[in-house]
Amino acid sequence: MFNKKKHNIVIVGAGEIGKHIALRLSEEKHFITVIESDEAVAKELGSQIDGRVIAGDGTDVDSLFEADIAEADFFIALTSDNNVNQVSSAMAKKLGAGKVFCRVHPDLERTQTSFNLRENFDIDYIFSSERLAAAELSKSIRNPESVNVEELAAGNVELQRVRVSPKSEARGKTLRELDFPDRVRIGGIIRNGKSIVVAPDETLLGNDEVIIFGEPKRLHDVIIRLNHNRGKEAPPKVIIFGGGDYGFSLTKNLEGSKIYPRIFEASEKRCEEIRDLLADKSAILNYDATVIANLKEENIEEVDYFVATTEMDQDNVMTCLQARTLGAKKTITLIHRADYAEAITKNSENMGIMAAVSPREATLNDLRREMTSSGNYHRVNEYIVGDLILVTVAENSIADGKKVSEVKWPTGCVLVALGNSTRATTPAADDDIKKENQLFALVPRKTIGKFLKLIK
Repeated sequence: MFNKKKHNIVIVGAGEIGKHIALRLSEEKHFITVIESDEAVAKELGSQIDGRVIAGDGTDVDSLFEADIAEADFFIALTSDNNVNQVSSAMAKKLGAGKVFCRVHPDLERTQTSFNLRENFDIDYIFSSERLAAAELSKSIRNPESVNVEELAAGNVELQRVRVSPKSEARGKTLRELDFPDRVRIGGIIRNGKSIVVAPDETLLGNDEVIIFGEPKRLHDVIIRLNHNRGKEAPPKVIIFGGGDYGFSLTKNLEGSKIYPRIFEASEKRCEEIRDLLADKSAILNYDATVIANLKEENIEEVDYFVATTEMDQDNVMTCLQARTLGAKKTITLIHRADYAEAITKNSENMGIMAAVSPREATLNDLRREMTSSGNYHRVNEYIVGDLILVTVAENSIADGKKVSEVKWPTGCVLVALGNSTRATTPAADDDIKKENQLFALVPRKTIGKFLKLIK
């Protein structure tokens, strides 16, 4: 549960993702109202959920009034239609909803650099379930040496827990001597199971684990330095089964780390649609991965990762099992049923599937983070060096309106990311802290109270 307070939450759309999120939040005793345009779907959900279900249009003002939109702490638009989600979100905000979250297609999410949907539609958070799932699928491929990976602030900042190789060029050097790129930092060192205070003159030793964070592309190059010879090795060979929204989003994610997969897509039309959108080194092949002959033709036994991303859970699981039998080193699958994904992950060793990712759970976990501002803070993860927490800067707090360097932070606190849901960066000393900024920080547990007094 993202915090102890119960919230009024209005959800538009009871499709695959909307229904899952409505049921899960209802189980946590929040007050849920769902608006669904399909009367049959609305009736079915009404018999399953401890909450209200309205058979109506999320873009219709009467339906929003019936849902008591002005009393909603959170409004979440989760249909598969960009237009419905944007219009209903803008209307909900105008009618008095608290925080407004809007799901969009990944192509539309990527356009925000040229047209900021968040600002123009007055939406608090815009997200793509496909991108969130792709980020989860890519973690093991992009960061095989990392013990832990956290994507923060819609992927603007990434935090990893990485083991320093005894043969790394970084071994024996002080943090000052490493001269990392701008806005890439080490936030903690774990040595023999104990936390080491981070200081410029602290020397890295072989087998140290470091908590390192920054912009993903810059972080990628630093992690190469921490891992012996990784930069000299060829990138992993990856085959993706399915060139739909999930497979395409995964491909673009991997291309950012200079990993260029081959995509198997059975639809010739879809192949043509995305071919020109891929990097030159990536390939889209008009193949059906459920056909064993196609896997053999592409030398599946030489593949490091086989990732299944279609809409059919059964096909995804079976092709992963086939690929593993034929010699693929590791397989990862997308599973739309969250309970199935959990079962596969728990039995990964027996099944030969490294991991299973549910878009429903990826979306729910992301939304929980965004809901955190109604409580004091949200604990994202726990480390020996401290907790990674997310907190929203309150108006007139001690930190509001000050530069990072002007605030006397408690000993051991490290600021990881500062900004909003769509634009954030690792903060520098001269960066301004403003009300409603989202702030990720590594904070020792004993100083969380002191830290919050500066922010809340």
